[in-house]
Amino acid sequence: MTSPTFHDGAPNWVDLGTPDLDGAAAFYRDLFGWGLIPGGPEVGGYGMFTLDDRYVGGVMTVSEDEAPSAWSVSFQSPDVDATAAAITKAGGSAAFEVMDVLDYGRMGGFTDPAGAYFGVWQPKEHRGFGVVQEPGSFLWAELYTPDVPAAATFFNRVLGWRTDEMKVEGTDYTYTTVHPASAGPEASFGGLVRMGDVPSEAARGSHWLPYFDVADVDAVVAEAKRLGGTETLAAMEVPGVGKLANVADPYGAVFAVMKPEPRQ
Repeated sequence: MTSPTFHDGAPNWVDLGTPDLDGAAAFYRDLFGWGLIPGGPEVGGYGMFTLDDRYVGGVMTVSEDEAPSAWSVSFQSPDVDATAAAITKAGGSAAFEVMDVLDYGRMGGFTDPAGAYFGVWQPKEHRGFGVVQEPGSFLWAELYTPDVPAAATFFNRVLGWRTDEMKVEGTDYTYTTVHPASAGPEASFGGLVRMGDVPSEAARGSHWLPYFDVADVDAVVAEAKRLGGTETLAAMEVPGVGKLANVADPYGAVFAVMKPEPRQ
């Protein structure tokens, strides 16, 4: 999973685009205990979600005319301009031009050849996550894609990933995990899933799905529903992995929650 040493190629940030920033902030405050540091005009109103004063992600207002409400995942690069060139060469495309964000870092937004959006962040003053793998914080990321081998090849080229195959206990299903080239499988931070394997996610097209750590999946799902969210994938136990469920917030942004089994 994500290391606090911030390996290049690993996730170092997630952010939410929502049509109602105040409403979304209230939902995640009540669900995960997140605070909000509002953003000023110099960052276009981009705010920071916090958990016990540690950064867990960002949030910005995105009108329904601009794009559907959604979570996105960003990955660390030592040189976002070089990464952008590699992405274009490998068949991806830029969603917007690479830019500096004050003195915080340099960023780009891209889509892979199957159309999944992802961000790339070159940190300066802002490294990224202040906490991971604790209840209420980032835990894992999954890419839903029509072609797992093709996606693995693309991201291996542009972000230097390595992949491993994991047989899910008690099933015939093989799950593809990913980790940075600079570390071994113990630093795995995400997985690649064929879209057809999860119909509720397939309907959204190719995309990244962030997971947040929780102490009690059923309780969090019930609270999300009470707050106006919906359960998009019923809670399930995955042998050797943990219990998980997918949830949409009141504005349609989907994320997963998981109580992982203790790591062996």
